[in-house]
Amino acid sequence: MNLKLYIYEHCPFCVKARMIFGLKDLAFDQVILQHNDEAQPIRMTGYKLVPILEENGHFMGESMDIVQYIDQEKGRPLLTGARNPAVLRAMHSFSGIYSLLYPRAVMAPLPEFATQAARRYFIRRKEGEVGSFDQCIKETPRLIQRYEDSLEQLEPLIQSPEAVNGQLSTDDIHLFAQLRSLSLVKGVRYPDKVDRYRHRMADMTGIFLFDAIAR
Repeated sequence: MNLKLYIYEHCPFCVKARMIFGLKDLAFDQVILQHNDEAQPIRMTGYKLVPILEENGHFMGESMDIVQYIDQEKGRPLLTGARNPAVLRAMHSFSGIYSLLYPRAVMAPLPEFATQAARRYFIRRKEGEVGSFDQCIKETPRLIQRYEDSLEQLEPLIQSPEAVNGQLSTDDIHLFAQLRSLSLVKGVRYPDKVDRYRHRMADMTGIFLFDAIAR
């Protein structure tokens, strides 16, 4: 079995796909593409999107399709817990997180931005989505307050540091991906249960938080 996952380090959708490998302790090869590399992903799936799973010359896109495939087909399924509508509502409040993530990702020492061309490509495309990065940075205090309020709402919903609902479910896949993105933002205050959860999930999945390089 030869499993290869193509990703960007900053990408929360890539985090979702990576998580299931870590949770299942399943070996895979990880390839971080340059962000301006259009040819490779388009050759594999027809789209300039990651993550992409390659297995024996076959390719699969879409993060949750990859999660479901690995969970169901590679050993005993782990994501068997029920989803919690209250957790879903709390996560919906993170929908604008890209205004905080994108300007910081391109400033961070991440491998997908190893060249100036890759950085320029990212800035050009993502400013088209969230607006001027400079303006996003100026709005950081307001945005941080918004997410800290959401984290306070999330706090009483966390049943265990090892599974938000007490048993691993796709809620954990979505939630940790968002919390990992937020970890790139310096100065965010995490309630105790949220902080324990994000650190424990990082350990369980083998995906480091951005705390050390937060900006």
